[in-house]
Amino acid sequence: MHIICHMMSSLDGRSLTDGWHLDFASPCYEETAATFKADAWACGRVTMQEISHGKDKDYPRGLAKGPIERTDHFAKRDASQYAISIDPKGRVTWKTNTALDSHIVEVLAEDVDDDYLAYLQSIGASYVFGGKKDIELARVVETLERELKIGTLIVEGGGHVSGAFVNAQLVDEVSVLIVPLVDGREAHPSSFEVATDKWQKPAYLKLDSARTLDNDMVWLRYKRKD
Repeated sequence: MHIICHMMSSLDGRSLTDGWHLDFASPCYEETAATFKADAWACGRVTMQEISHGKDKDYPRGLAKGPIERTDHFAKRDASQYAISIDPKGRVTWKTNTALDSHIVEVLAEDVDDDYLAYLQSIGASYVFGGKKDIELARVVETLERELKIGTLIVEGGGHVSGAFVNAQLVDEVSVLIVPLVDGREAHPSSFEVATDKWQKPAYLKLDSARTLDNDMVWLRYKRKD
């Protein structure tokens, strides 16, 4: 599987776009992402909750009539594109089994509630398990490639998810759109974030291309340096 981290960043490396007030930034991000023609895209829980418009833990209870076996569940294997939701505890409330016209695949830990699994089954969504309490991304990638034939995956955020993929040495390419502003807010996350106790080593890259775009934006693409 070819994995691309596609990010949008201020000049000081911030990735949270609220308060930027740049109408051209998001369309440019989506247009450049589309050029990869990916089979799937992945985001973390916070981003997926924004997409789903679902509140934390706001899903029907009592759907599970007993313990549900912790085996991967694929409701659809022939989707044109998949939305991979990295959501270990099962907190994203989807209204349907699609997100932005992509079939939803929840990536869960095995200690997720049975009711959440029953809920996903009831709306026709898919799910895979990445570990007992934490997510082993290498295991997830292998499952998605084997079971759904995903050849190209775009990791689109947030910073913790992108950082986790890079830290696990799974990323083949980093694509960053640099927006012409300095954010400056100390509390805002950077494009890639890894907890100190989980950090392995720097990811060394080599420049593949640099393009100047409209509205003073720059598109940088780096490949993994083996």
